[in-house]
Amino acid sequence: MGSRSSKDRRTSNTQSSLFSQEETPEPTILDNNRYFVISLYNYPSGGPSDCTIRVGERLNVLSDDGDWWRVSSSATGKESYIPCSYTAKVFHGWQFEGISREKAEELLLLPHNQAGSFLIRESQTCSGAHCLSIRRSATSSRGSVKHYRIHQLQNGWFYISPRLTFASLSNLVDHYSEVADGLCCLLREPCFIQGSNNVPVTSGPLPMAVRKPTINWKDVNRSMIFSSDKMDTEEPLVSEGLREAINSYLFMTDELNCEDDWNS
Repeated sequence: MGSRSSKDRRTSNTQSSLFSQEETPEPTILDNNRYFVISLYNYPSGGPSDCTIRVGERLNVLSDDGDWWRVSSSATGKESYIPCSYTAKVFHGWQFEGISREKAEELLLLPHNQAGSFLIRESQTCSGAHCLSIRRSATSSRGSVKHYRIHQLQNGWFYISPRLTFASLSNLVDHYSEVADGLCCLLREPCFIQGSNNVPVTSGPLPMAVRKPTINWKDVNRSMIFSSDKMDTEEPLVSEGLREAINSYLFMTDELNCEDDWNS
């Protein structure tokens, strides 16, 4: 998920070499200001059939005046007015702004997310820190989502383990997408958003292998192999190549005209 190799990033692991005590903390700056908006709740909050907007859908903001926004769902095309507090901004596809631990778990447990689906959010208990939330198994229990605190050094660098530091959250995501390095699993796909461009990861049963029954050569006679009177829709007993091989073998052994051997 990035061009910078893990080896290059490991060369900057030593915390003491990254900053001096005289440097002042820098605010977290996103790589760019591009983001999209998602819904955090079903709205209206009636039965499933009454909802115009569903939790986890990507929204197009048609107007954002005041506390109520006019939006349309990228998944269904339906339009509605919803409270702006029912939405969240998502940067890079995986950095969620203003969601709780519980909401992160709810989003990661939605359909299409698999082991390795992840997001990064702001910490609720440590101001200025972030958390990495990962779905570590396909089970739908809350315990299948693991959370890791992302600390920030005084010079703005990030780390989960003090021995590995990263200049940005994107570098951190790139690294843990290549190697788990102490996490519960590799980071695979960002949390799936309905109506977004990311494709859901599916994990269904393997395709069933269809195997033809083994030929019992004791029951095979010459006409069953070389006859040309079979209907076009009937599948031949042997392939054209095998039929030619048998024919060549009989010719080479001078048994081509010994029909009694094939009419047992």
